[in-house]
Amino acid sequence: MNKIIKTISAAAIALMCTSCLELDPQAQMADPNLWQTAKDFQSFANLFYSWTPNMSSIAKDNDKSSDFMVDKGSMNTISNGTNTVPNADGNYTGSYDRIRRCNILIEKAADFANQNDIAKPLGEAYFFRAYNYYTLLRLYGDAIIVTRTIDTTSPELYAARNDRSEVADLILADLDKAAELLPSVSSVEAGYVGTETAMAFKARVALFEGTWQKFRGNDTRAKVLLDAAAKAAKSVIDSKKFAIFKPSELGTEAYKYMFILEDVKSNPAGLTKSANTEYIWSRRYNDDLTIGFNITTECLGNAQLVSHKVADLYLCSDGLPIEVSPLFKGYSTMDSEWQNRDSRMSNALMRPGQSFWKGDDPNGGRDFTDADEGRKYISNYAPGSGTGYFGQKWACERKVEKGGMESYDLPLIRYAEVLLAYAEAVYERDGKISDDDLNISLNLVRKRVNPNMPNLTNAFVAANGLNMQTEIRRERSVEFYGEGFRLDDLRRWKTAEVEMPQDFVGVHVTGTEFARRNFPAARVDSEGRVIWESGRKWAEKNYLFPLPVDQLLLNKNLKQNPGWAS
Repeated sequence: MNKIIKTISAAAIALMCTSCLELDPQAQMADPNLWQTAKDFQSFANLFYSWTPNMSSIAKDNDKSSDFMVDKGSMNTISNGTNTVPNADGNYTGSYDRIRRCNILIEKAADFANQNDIAKPLGEAYFFRAYNYYTLLRLYGDAIIVTRTIDTTSPELYAARNDRSEVADLILADLDKAAELLPSVSSVEAGYVGTETAMAFKARVALFEGTWQKFRGNDTRAKVLLDAAAKAAKSVIDSKKFAIFKPSELGTEAYKYMFILEDVKSNPAGLTKSANTEYIWSRRYNDDLTIGFNITTECLGNAQLVSHKVADLYLCSDGLPIEVSPLFKGYSTMDSEWQNRDSRMSNALMRPGQSFWKGDDPNGGRDFTDADEGRKYISNYAPGSGTGYFGQKWACERKVEKGGMESYDLPLIRYAEVLLAYAEAVYERDGKISDDDLNISLNLVRKRVNPNMPNLTNAFVAANGLNMQTEIRRERSVEFYGEGFRLDDLRRWKTAEVEMPQDFVGVHVTGTEFARRNFPAARVDSEGRVIWESGRKWAEKNYLFPLPVDQLLLNKNLKQNPGWAS
């Protein structure tokens, strides 16, 4: 009976769905009158920018599918290993729809008389084709390569997927073309891609695929890709177009305020977005186009529960991990573990004993005057529920009329990523990294809000029994907490099988000040940490996402990813 039901359901799905490669007739015809002027090409390319993530997707997704964060009210099927084969998947079909639109512009460009006049929109088409193929690569691995507009008789409609190496090569080639065609970011409007954006994104793609191959035994392929990642990142560094955001007026809170910087008084220094030297590419918001989603409510406090792993990763102020640093104060009080730590910890998470403001709170939010004291949303914060670790990254403090009217930008690529990609690519390519390379990359990120922390050097690693690879990965993990990198990092490093099945636990309750709070005493692990979620799983199949049923039914040559029953 189950088999019959499954067959009937599959047939019904097949009748309702269309191939991800089938063309919207309007897009296929692409009205010839549309392609008469360079302005027509640019208008078409401008539509590509609507494909980027928005604040809502970042707030709702960020690291919740990883081992770093969970929703308070729901269980994430990816992070606990219970996700199944979907009937349909917008990531899969949507990527191909967008690739098709890029191909249309690329083909139409070939017939345009003055190629120089359309260099920018053509470069954007190559960039966004790469951008969408990267989604397919990182989620599903192999993918059907389509570089032309097709019709209902085209063989690509029913083709087998190309090997992931071919897909990666196409992406990198497209990004090289984009870099050649696009102007520098210094001569394009904020929020648009330029030459350096293409190279920064190339560093991301090549690092992802290079480490994916390395930790699956393909060293030769890995070295080629890691070299490409290092060179692409270095070209952005050498362009000298960007710098880590660390205005002296914000001191050790520069990391916090970078993410909520607006063209209003949103920070104690009164800085505006023009001061942000770090965002290479961002989704832009302003007073007329606000975020439209209450990201502050979503990201401040116990709406998101943070794992102890995040807190434990932050170094002590002497540059040493808590396991070896004499400065670590232990867990006896609510605030003891926060003392003498990397300032990013209290920039991103809610430290006990501190005060917090919420922009749409009836009390009013902050304007960074003495009156702020009367507008506190939370005074003398004392966590007593969930995991005991809560976030404040992305949470607006200044007064807004209501949630959703915030207008800070969403970074899609920032300079810190380029710097850390360079350090990791060099180390993984060569098995070592010089102090000079660390000083032009990782240490700039590390010392943004930790000016007195020692540099990471080879001598420091050796003297303290550290591991360079671990420290490079640590920097990436804490710097990009809450920005959606964590699961992809675990997948490419092939460490998800170790990290993901672990219980999701929070603060130390047993024998500490937290014991007097409201945590369920029966739910603690062997170290006395509160357990929020147990029974997580991770199988080898989880390293790739499953292809949707509708596409497998339409194209018998697709073949499901290993381990997933269709």
